[in-house]
Amino acid sequence: MPQWYFAYGNQQYGPMDDAQARSWAATNPAGHAWREGMSEWLPIPSIPELVGAAPAPAASPVAAAPTPAAYVAPPVAAAPVAARADEIDYRIVGAEMQFVEIELDPGESAVAEAGAMMYKDVAVQLTTVFGDGSSSGSTTFMDKLVGAGKRLLTGESLFTTVFTHTGQGKAHVAFAAPFPGNILPMKLSDLGGRLICQKDSFLCAAKGVSLGIFFQRKILTGLFGGEGFIMQKMEGDGMVFVHAGGTVVERVLAAGEVLQVDTGCVVAFQDTIDFDVQQVGGIKSMLFAGEGLFLATLRGPGKIWLQSLPFSRLAGRMLQAAPRGREEGSILGPVGGLLGGDRSF
Repeated sequence: MPQWYFAYGNQQYGPMDDAQARSWAATNPAGHAWREGMSEWLPIPSIPELVGAAPAPAASPVAAAPTPAAYVAPPVAAAPVAARADEIDYRIVGAEMQFVEIELDPGESAVAEAGAMMYKDVAVQLTTVFGDGSSSGSTTFMDKLVGAGKRLLTGESLFTTVFTHTGQGKAHVAFAAPFPGNILPMKLSDLGGRLICQKDSFLCAAKGVSLGIFFQRKILTGLFGGEGFIMQKMEGDGMVFVHAGGTVVERVLAAGEVLQVDTGCVVAFQDTIDFDVQQVGGIKSMLFAGEGLFLATLRGPGKIWLQSLPFSRLAGRMLQAAPRGREEGSILGPVGGLLGGDRSF
C-alpha cells in the first residue's frame, strides 16, 4: 500500500495510507503531495487518486497522521543498481586543505580520479581502468567505451584508478583535495540513490558507484547555469566523496521553497530539486552588480549543497594578481616591477 506525504510551505506531514490521504486532501487541499513512484511533488487538486473519490470516513486527519518530530522530505526512488557498492570506512583529515583516508577490508576497492591519490599501504594494489570503474570484469568493451565517453563529457579523465586491498587485515589509501575547500562524504542510499553534482567535483567513491551524465533539459539553464548542459550524475548505494571550494553550506528546501544562488556556488543537489536560472534584474544590475547576468534558482523539495569559493572565482583572482607586461632584462629592473604594482623584489 503506498504511503502519502503532504507539504504546506515549510511543514510536512506523513506517512498516511490511501484512506487517510484522501480525507486529509479533502480537508487541506492547498498544498502538495508525494508518494513512492511519483517523479515530483504535485499540487493536491491535480492528483486524481486524492480528489477523484469521496474521502473515506476517518478520525481527524491530524490525529490519524501526526507530524513526525524530525521529518525529512522523502526522496524519489532511484533506478535499481545492479551491484551493491563496497562498504568502506573513512576519516577526513585537515581543515582548509583536506584529504580523505579510506580503510579497506580484504577484497574491498575504492575508485578515484587519476592523480588524486596521496598515499597508500603496500597491500593496496592500483589498477587503471577504462571508464568509471563501477562495472564488473565481464563488461563488454562497448559498455566501457560508453562509460568513458560519459566521463569525458563531464570534464573528467577517460580513465579511473581502482584501489583494491589484496592482503590481510586492514589497509588504507588516501586521496587529496585539488584546491582549498572541503570534502563532503555522501551516502547515496540516504539520498535516494542518485545525486547531481557540478563537473570536476568527484574525488573518490566506493567501488560499485556509477558515474554518469545529467543533461540540462532547458536551453537557458544549460547556457547560463554555470555548469553548461552537462553535469555529473552519481548513482548507487555506496559512499561518494565530493570536493567543494571554501566553506560548504547544506540546505534542505521544503516543497515549493525557492532559493536563488550564484550559478558557480551550486555544488550538488538531489534530483528532486528543480534547477533553473533567472535573470538578475535590469540592465544596470546586470552590468554593475558584479553578480553576472543570471542567478541559479533551486526549488524544493530536497537537499542542496553550496560552496563559498568556486574554483572559477579563485582562478580569476589569481589571474588578476599575476604579474604581466614586464619583460626580462628591463633597464629599470626591480624598480620597474615596483612601479608596475609588483611590491616584491
